[in-house]
Amino acid sequence: MAIKWVETDSCGEARAGLLETKRGVVETPAFMPVGTQGTVKAMTPEEVKETGARIILGNTYHLYLRPGIEIISLAGGLHNFMHWDLPMLTDSGGFQFFSLSPLRKISEEGVTFRSHIDGSTHFFTPEKAVQVQNILGADIIMPLDHVIPYPSSDDQTRDAMERTIRWADRCKNYHEKWASQALFGIVQGGFSTELRKMCCSALVEMDFPGYALGGLSVGEPLELMNRMLDVSVPLLPGDKPRYLMGVGSADALLEGVARGIDLFDCVLPTRIARNGRAMIPEGYLTLRNARFARDMEPIDPRCSCYCCRNYSRAYIRHLLKSKEILGLRLITIHNLFFLADFMSRIRRAIGEKTFGDFYRTFWTRFNRYANKNEGRE
Repeated sequence: MAIKWVETDSCGEARAGLLETKRGVVETPAFMPVGTQGTVKAMTPEEVKETGARIILGNTYHLYLRPGIEIISLAGGLHNFMHWDLPMLTDSGGFQFFSLSPLRKISEEGVTFRSHIDGSTHFFTPEKAVQVQNILGADIIMPLDHVIPYPSSDDQTRDAMERTIRWADRCKNYHEKWASQALFGIVQGGFSTELRKMCCSALVEMDFPGYALGGLSVGEPLELMNRMLDVSVPLLPGDKPRYLMGVGSADALLEGVARGIDLFDCVLPTRIARNGRAMIPEGYLTLRNARFARDMEPIDPRCSCYCCRNYSRAYIRHLLKSKEILGLRLITIHNLFFLADFMSRIRRAIGEKTFGDFYRTFWTRFNRYANKNEGRE
């Protein structure tokens, strides 16, 4: 088998485990930093590892367009090309086809799309999505799925869910010859409990080595996402990893773990860092704000990351205002460390059977900060 997941502890529905791959073991629940174009933005692979990350995500759509799979193949795969020797997951491009919707057309056979780089036309079938990911060489890969916006009509949601199931079957049949990679199934169904249940049932019958929950975190309220998790997660096999796609805020991560999710990914921590926003247990700090101009405290005095051990809020604000790249790099280091440490503390709480206390303490602090006059930044 390409991967193996074993549960080591549980507390309520929250669970801790070990995800074994040929490139190493990942403790779960875990957050995966996103390396969209073969790099976690502003970071070297060594720096990413130093934040505590042990698995990252690469983006099939972007890497297919630039530099192209031929060049990556010449390097011996994406791991060699970007100098990352730990586990990696690649997505199929389904979300990019959704997010770049003016440039694409979906049919039963696949997706025709125009490159956002040069306008050239390309065609992705489910089989080609798997083929490209086989060349990229990630440890875990995703089938092509049909992602839809929030909100969508009932008919649109049903059509996309049923197409996702058919495409998953095609991907699985094509992928069977590549035993070195684990192909997960992706649950779709919008925000219909009936369709989510139907999709779970069909994919579980196909017996994938792991399952992802897609089509969430697309603009809906957190409460609605949680409701879809409540419906879907209990229908997935308990002995296989569960992956919630596109989620990276601390509150959403915690809610996912509380419902039995093992893996997460999102561009949030690196994207907001480039906008001068730092993650803290209570929410966020916008370090461009004038109130930090004389603040000699670190981003978070409780944090032990490289940034917080060595630099003040005032210095980082100075870098941001001066358009010095070091400022966004330092916040990126902090944000990735924050999430890796947050997941580590969650795993510890699960092992000590105190996850319920951890959950309540987090929300008390988070909500108290939000209700202050300045609000959650």
